[in-house]
Amino acid sequence: METSRQVNVAAMAKEARQAARVLAMADGAVKNKALLIMAVRLLEQSAWLQEENNRDLQAAEAAGLSSAMIDRLRLNESRIAAMAEGVRQVAALDDPVGEITALKARPNGMRVGKMRVPLGVIGVIYESRPNVTADAAALCVKSGNAVILRGGSEAYYSNRAISACLMHGLQEAGLPMTAVQYIDTTDRAAVGELLRCDADVDVIIPRGGKDLIARIIAESHIPVIKHLDGICHTYVDAEADLAMALALTMNGKMQRTGVCNATETLLVHRAVAATFLPEVCQQLAQAGCQLRVCPETRTLLPAQLAVQDARAEDWDTEYLDAILSIRVVASLEEAIDHIERHSSRHTDVIVTRSHGNAMRFLREVDSASVMVNASSRFSDGFEFGLGAEMGISTDKLHVRGPVGLEGLTTQKYIVLGDGQLRR
Repeated sequence: METSRQVNVAAMAKEARQAARVLAMADGAVKNKALLIMAVRLLEQSAWLQEENNRDLQAAEAAGLSSAMIDRLRLNESRIAAMAEGVRQVAALDDPVGEITALKARPNGMRVGKMRVPLGVIGVIYESRPNVTADAAALCVKSGNAVILRGGSEAYYSNRAISACLMHGLQEAGLPMTAVQYIDTTDRAAVGELLRCDADVDVIIPRGGKDLIARIIAESHIPVIKHLDGICHTYVDAEADLAMALALTMNGKMQRTGVCNATETLLVHRAVAATFLPEVCQQLAQAGCQLRVCPETRTLLPAQLAVQDARAEDWDTEYLDAILSIRVVASLEEAIDHIERHSSRHTDVIVTRSHGNAMRFLREVDSASVMVNASSRFSDGFEFGLGAEMGISTDKLHVRGPVGLEGLTTQKYIVLGDGQLRR
């Protein structure tokens, strides 16, 4: 099949608009039925999905993509099972659509409140990770939104196969298949076409590297919920439990390196640096992690331990690989100042036994997720109980952090009257 073939994105957007009207009114039980069928279909087609994924993996290896990027791309039986489980968990969540809140009586007897409603049609543009196809579609269907998916060329065959399973679920549940559409081409012009469909598409959600995000922000005629890079910090406080800090650092950096919630910078208070850094750096090096360190860190490490001097740009780099920048700080204030200058406002962690220091870190660090004594790897919609996530928004409007069902809805005011007239 010619992957760069022409598609009519504008026509897809108009079909999505019609499907969104149906989906917005669909009963929750019907949406759940579609999702559960999708999950079954993904499991039933596991072998075929892996075959299609292998086509993408072979192309990625031939193109010389990094091992971390190939890991993001890979589908195996357990990852397909996790993808299906994520869809099931979305089905099990409460349906936010139609929820009425803040209903208050006015002096004239009217009642004024808010009703939660779908955004409408959502365009999702993403790279590398094919599980995003299922996560995004499940969340959009459950929240009553139609979705147009455009995955990266490196996952073309995987995304196309997954979307076919999802559309089957819609059809069998009696919902329009056009509620989930996949832009079946690798032609980059299709992205530009989608970004100009402002008459029919309500929101664009990009997931990918800086170049992709920058292009979408520059070209989009449609509001964008941005998922920017994850320059995540773990700060080991003077009052940290060092055994805990060691475990959290290793997990945050090495449990899976090619993801946005992996720790990219380790900050260590000077009071514990001489004790903590030799042990953690030795374990990181043994695990295959490249260390880029500040001058003070270097003086605390054994001479035989191979490290590199951190450059200025390292503090502003999302590695998405087995690389970690390390800096010694003199105080909690200095750690927070460093995070303020260099964090991408995604996820930042403090390890401490001090309640006061923990509360100060929570208040002063301005990131989408701020954690105390937990791995940065938990910054994830699935782990936060959202079932799955559309991405992690580093914006402040209209949603921040992992974007789940509520983040894919908005509210409208409703008024319940009995013939009241304004005087």
